[in-house]
Amino acid sequence: MPAKSHGRIPALAVLFPVLLSLLPACGGPADAQGAPPPAMPVSVAPAVQRSVTDVETFSGRLEAAEFVELRPRVAGTIDKVHFTDGASVAAGALLFTIDPRPFEAEVARAESQLAAAKSRAELAQTEYARAQKLLDSRAVSRQEFDQLAAGARTSEADIKAAEAALRVARLNLAYTAVRAPIGGRLSRASATAGNLVNEQVVLTTIAATNRVYAYFDGSEQTFLRLRAAGNAKPVVRLGLANETGYPHQGTLDFVDNRLNPQTGAIRLRASFDNRDGRFVPGLAARLTMTTSAPYQATLVPERAIGTDQNRKTVVVVGADGQPQFRVVQLGALQDGMRVLLGDAVKPGEHVVVEGLQRIMPGVPVQPQVLKVDDKGMPLPPPTSAAPQQPGQ
Repeated sequence: MPAKSHGRIPALAVLFPVLLSLLPACGGPADAQGAPPPAMPVSVAPAVQRSVTDVETFSGRLEAAEFVELRPRVAGTIDKVHFTDGASVAAGALLFTIDPRPFEAEVARAESQLAAAKSRAELAQTEYARAQKLLDSRAVSRQEFDQLAAGARTSEADIKAAEAALRVARLNLAYTAVRAPIGGRLSRASATAGNLVNEQVVLTTIAATNRVYAYFDGSEQTFLRLRAAGNAKPVVRLGLANETGYPHQGTLDFVDNRLNPQTGAIRLRASFDNRDGRFVPGLAARLTMTTSAPYQATLVPERAIGTDQNRKTVVVVGADGQPQFRVVQLGALQDGMRVLLGDAVKPGEHVVVEGLQRIMPGVPVQPQVLKVDDKGMPLPPPTSAAPQQPGQ
């Protein structure tokens, strides 16, 4: 037994230094809990400054420059329809014929009344001339002479009334031929031969096709920019639903005289040439318009913009790696770059474009500066080549 106890002492002497060496390792995780978190990597890009113009986009609706609801100007029975539904017609083309016979009879009656009025006027004039000679010889009284003079004047007035009635009758007869007041494309005929129509019936509609209007609403800022730009008519570009971009060019030719107090918007109108008949009234349209003169502005990528309740912010990383939250006022969006109004961000300062969710106030970050293209948009970092397997 004594021999065995002497054998354990050298073994403990060997294990004791090993246990001492393990004590710092056991306390390592506890000490690491009090250390600051490591700097998180974020991607940043420099804010750029360049000359820009405000370009806004709108949604609008096309309308015909001229649109007519064709109604008859006299009541009667449709005698004939002279067009095909949907046809294009020139101004003055005959479209409908209303039965002219009642109006021809009215013209004949007015002509006879005019002839009778002229005969009465001739007799009254003859009697007036005779009475004037007799008045000189005192063979007729002054009262009789005045009555004959008044009768002659009344006869002249009757002639004018009969002439006016004849003109009205002839005008109504001419209205039995319903013609196109403007050139354009017709709708369908709502009344066919045999139908009785009056001035309240819409026979068809005509939409002018040589020009179209695009109506759209602009904001109060849009109106103020247009007013500051002066009297020059801005160029408006248009694209349809099946087109890419804005291939059609027109001009802004109308700005309403008041803003809508409920929406704060103002009605605008652009005019476009349509001689090729490409545009049809009622089509939806996408529009874009330059609303300001060129000016120098600071721009950042759109994805660098964050939202803090009702405020827009960007995060600027300084040379010390500390993130700085700055409230910004946004301008127009151009090619993925957002114009910043004011001087909250200076050109050349680095703004965070990726990794915003990793940022904590007061905790430094590790910025990785991305290369940008000629417009200031960040370029994706180059992908490293996959390592080759041994033996390849």
